[in-house]
Amino acid sequence: MGVAFVLALIMGPLCIPILRRMKFGQQIREDGPQGHLKKQGTPTMGGVIILLALSLATLRFADKNTDLLILLLASLGYGLVGFLDDYIKIIFKRSLGLTAKQKLFGQLLISAVVCVLLVTQGHNTELYVPFVSFHFDAGWLYFPLMAILMLGASNAVNFTDGLDGLLAGTSAIAFGAYTIIAMNNTQPEAAIFSAAMVGAVLGFLVFNAHPAKVFMGDTGSLGIGGGLVAVAILTKAELLLAIIGGVFLIEILSVVIQVVSFKTRKKRVFKMSPIHHHFELVGWSEWRVVITFWVVGLVLAILGLYMNEVL
Repeated sequence: MGVAFVLALIMGPLCIPILRRMKFGQQIREDGPQGHLKKQGTPTMGGVIILLALSLATLRFADKNTDLLILLLASLGYGLVGFLDDYIKIIFKRSLGLTAKQKLFGQLLISAVVCVLLVTQGHNTELYVPFVSFHFDAGWLYFPLMAILMLGASNAVNFTDGLDGLLAGTSAIAFGAYTIIAMNNTQPEAAIFSAAMVGAVLGFLVFNAHPAKVFMGDTGSLGIGGGLVAVAILTKAELLLAIIGGVFLIEILSVVIQVVSFKTRKKRVFKMSPIHHHFELVGWSEWRVVITFWVVGLVLAILGLYMNEVL
C-alpha cells in the first residue's frame, strides 16, 4: 500500500504537466450541473497514474501466478477500454468517446478472457450468500454470470466518478475491505493487489481532491471497476460486492430508475442522475456530497466485513 501511494505521489507532478501540455483536457457535459463548466480543460486520463502505481507495486511484491494475471488483466484490460474512450473524447473534443457498442464489446472481450483463465484454473463455481450458511453451485452458468457482474459493476464504478475525489475515496474503502477479506482467506496475491490499489487511489486523491488538478477519466474508473470485481471473484465474495460496493450499486440504480421513469412516465425521479448530481442540485456543496458518500461507503464496507464474518 505504502509503495503504491508513494509511486502515485511521485508520478502525479510528472504526469499532470504532460497531460496539460498535450491538451488532454476534460470535456464537460453541457447538460450537467452548471457549476462543473469551470472544470472544462482540467487534465484527464489521470487513471494512468493509478494503474501504473498499482502494477509496479503489485509486480514487485506478489508472486507471478494465475491469480495475479487475472487481477492485472481485469484492471488493465478495462483500463485500456477506458483509455481508448478518453482518447477519442479528447481528440474529437466531445463528451462521448467510444460508442456504447464499442465499449460493450471491449468490456465483454476482457471479461471473456478472464473467465477462460478462471476455467483453466479450476475456479470454484459455488456462490456463497453473505451472512447465512447457504451456498449453491452455479455450474457452467457461473462464468457468464461473472462476465455480466464485471460488466455491470465496472460501469457502476464508472458512474460514480462524477465529483472531485468521490470515486477515489469510495474505491479505497471498498478495496480496503477486500484486502482484509483476502488476508483472512490467506490469498496473498489478492491482498497485495487490493492493498496496492488502496495506496494508488489514495495517492491519486492528493491531486484529485476538490478542486481537482487532474481527473482519472474512464481510464481510471473502468480500471478500478474491473479490478474490484476480479478481487471479489477470487476471494469468493462475489455477492458481497453488492454490500461493500453499495455506493456503486446505488449510483447505477439511480441511473436505471431515472431512465425507466422518464421513458415510461415522462417524469424524472431525481433532478439529475447519477444520484450524486441530484444532491448537488438540491443545494449540497460538492465536498458535502463527497464526504457523505465516503461515510456511507465506509459503513457499508464495515457491514460487508461483518456479514463475511471477518469482523
